[in-house]
Amino acid sequence: MTDFEPSVNSGYAVFQIAKALTTSEEHEDPATRERAKKRIAKWQTVLQNILSESLEYGSRTPLKLPAWVTLEVVTGGFATGDLLAGGPLQEHEKKLLDHLPTVRKGGERSALNSYFLTDAGLADLQQKLETKCYDVGVPEEGALLVVAWLVKNGHVEQARQLLHELSAYFAKLRFYTIPLDQPRRFGSRVHLQDVGSTIKSLQNIRPNKRILTQKEAGEVWAPYYDRMIALFLETVVDDWPCQQYPERWAERAHSLLDGFDQLRLKHQLCGKPERTGGNFARLRDFLGRCAKRPQSLTGREVSLIRNILRGYVSKRGAPGSVTCVEARRREAAYVAGPTYHEIAQIVILRLTKHRPDEGLDDVSDLKQPITHSERAGFDVPEDTAVPASIQLKVERCLNETIEVLIQRDLITSGDAVACVLPQMTSGIRAAGIRDEQLRQLYSAVYRAFRRRRSLLLFNLQKQVQIEELPWIAAVERFRDNDLPSRELAAQTLEEVSVLTLRSFPHAILPNKLLQELRALIKGAELDIPLVDEVAADIFMGQFTGKYLESARRAARLLRGTLYETYYDIDYDKVSSLPQIPVTPVRRWLQFRSAGKTDPLVNLCATRAGVPLGTWNPATNGMIIEQQQILTTQNLAALFLALDLVDKLRDELGDMARRCFKWVCKRQQMKILRWHDALIVLKNTAYAWRQMIFFLSLLSKAEVDEFLEWAELHFQEQTEEFRERFRPALNGLKFAAGGRLLNAECANNLEVRRFLGWSNSKHWLLQ
Repeated sequence: MTDFEPSVNSGYAVFQIAKALTTSEEHEDPATRERAKKRIAKWQTVLQNILSESLEYGSRTPLKLPAWVTLEVVTGGFATGDLLAGGPLQEHEKKLLDHLPTVRKGGERSALNSYFLTDAGLADLQQKLETKCYDVGVPEEGALLVVAWLVKNGHVEQARQLLHELSAYFAKLRFYTIPLDQPRRFGSRVHLQDVGSTIKSLQNIRPNKRILTQKEAGEVWAPYYDRMIALFLETVVDDWPCQQYPERWAERAHSLLDGFDQLRLKHQLCGKPERTGGNFARLRDFLGRCAKRPQSLTGREVSLIRNILRGYVSKRGAPGSVTCVEARRREAAYVAGPTYHEIAQIVILRLTKHRPDEGLDDVSDLKQPITHSERAGFDVPEDTAVPASIQLKVERCLNETIEVLIQRDLITSGDAVACVLPQMTSGIRAAGIRDEQLRQLYSAVYRAFRRRRSLLLFNLQKQVQIEELPWIAAVERFRDNDLPSRELAAQTLEEVSVLTLRSFPHAILPNKLLQELRALIKGAELDIPLVDEVAADIFMGQFTGKYLESARRAARLLRGTLYETYYDIDYDKVSSLPQIPVTPVRRWLQFRSAGKTDPLVNLCATRAGVPLGTWNPATNGMIIEQQQILTTQNLAALFLALDLVDKLRDELGDMARRCFKWVCKRQQMKILRWHDALIVLKNTAYAWRQMIFFLSLLSKAEVDEFLEWAELHFQEQTEEFRERFRPALNGLKFAAGGRLLNAECANNLEVRRFLGWSNSKHWLLQ
């Protein structure tokens, strides 16, 4: 068995560069191509860092800076080396520099930080605290506001100690806030994005080239083609064209041909006018020759002109006729409406009347039809309706409760809940701070801190906690965890947990959401061992103590249930596992040789039937999946602590049905890439496990009723899916009848336990 050292693979960065490169070259949207180019630059930096080993990936401090420094982090947890509170000077910094004495080049940020330590600078910060006219984009930008508050409230020595820690980084980082003209507002209502972000999303709506081409064809080239047809029809005698040329015919033909070049300079989307072999190009060539030398046409060419005229007239009648006018009217109506791009420009003008850094309490005015005054300067008729897709983009800046945003299909996953939850939890976490100015400041820093992206970490290291920020640690002693603030945190924890489980019963709670739930648990002073989803590619063969505690609580809740039978769990063994202190290790075999093997990991590996100590992601995934089975990946811990069995009892059956529907639908998706198929397999197995958990809290009669419904729904699916997935449904039925699956699965291929990970080809993919 090989002793492996955890490391990062440069191939991942190469893959990201290749993917972004394809987008930068092939995507039809210029803005998307430009964003892809920026991603390429970032990933090239990451690749260089990996190859040169200039950054210690997997560490809490990859740049050898304090862990509290906010780093730029890309997908996968890789730091690029840039500091989000550093980099080029921002506009508000440049404006302030204009009012300061001349500063040497390269010393601008240090000078700005130092200014806020002068009497004038401290007075400026203290005024911002009073008016609340500031924002915090990254956590560092709230540090000197904390200093100003400490000085103002007589805690000068504590302010001095904080400055001593920060001053070493004055040249690199901005510790001062972003000035605003008006105070920020936050409350129990949240929004997915602010007005400024909504404007940017609308600006990304580009003109649809296909529709613009159709409009050009109908509005410019169809009338031109009609005029050519009409000129040739004037030459027809006895059904043959080019037999007579009325007075000034050649002059009118030349005038029409001369106009083509002018039109083509302005209208170049449609290729039909110059398509080789097309009737448009042929007729224009014949028209030029007839206007100059009619006798140059051969009999075959005249016959071709005759066929073109016949086809045109039989299809829509002669130009100017009732049938032709009506046909052209129908064609014009098909593409006559304004484009989404044009309508979006008007909606953007509506949005610019509002503050860009906040959401809106009411977006109904933004979705109204276009008015007479708004259409000025745009090719958009009055009373044009705002399309539903644009309305949906606008609604993303709506201030509402999380529940309403879910009902309106604006929040569609637990990850989206995690994105908006800091707007609520920031106020709850600050509720114990009695000073209003400090409470507002803490909330602003908290929201900025929750926007930090997680780092790739090895060896069971924890992500940076907000209490590790020196300026937050300096004010923690002013927190009073009184009963009302604890009750508020507990109430919010229950509401968010119930809402997320009810809305997305098929999905495990994502790690980002767990961070917010832990903040609420801490505020409520509860003991709930929430466990993160562990990545199989960096798993080091250990689980921290909260995983074992979570498994023990699952044993208390699920002993004697369908869940225990289906997964064949010995809950007595789980409950008796000893708690061994976990020591971070750098090598797989280091803890094994020391006799410190994690009992929970041993049990999971035994249940998975795989050895410990490999560096194979699939094998590690099988071990991790067994841990998720034993802990229920947070379901049991939350249901016990928040008494959710009773609160959700009437909904558990419906939640199980929705899980089953979701699994059936996902398993029938057309997946082209093997890796994507594995992800679908994993996620559907997670949903299946959650379904069994919900069923385990129901009565036998309710489970039987579910199985009858599931069979009927199953019969409505495709024959291919029914044949492939039948063993999984049979396995559920066997377990519901009280039969263990281990022997059945070994002897009967028509009965299977549905798991998501396998180190050989999965039976569902064969």
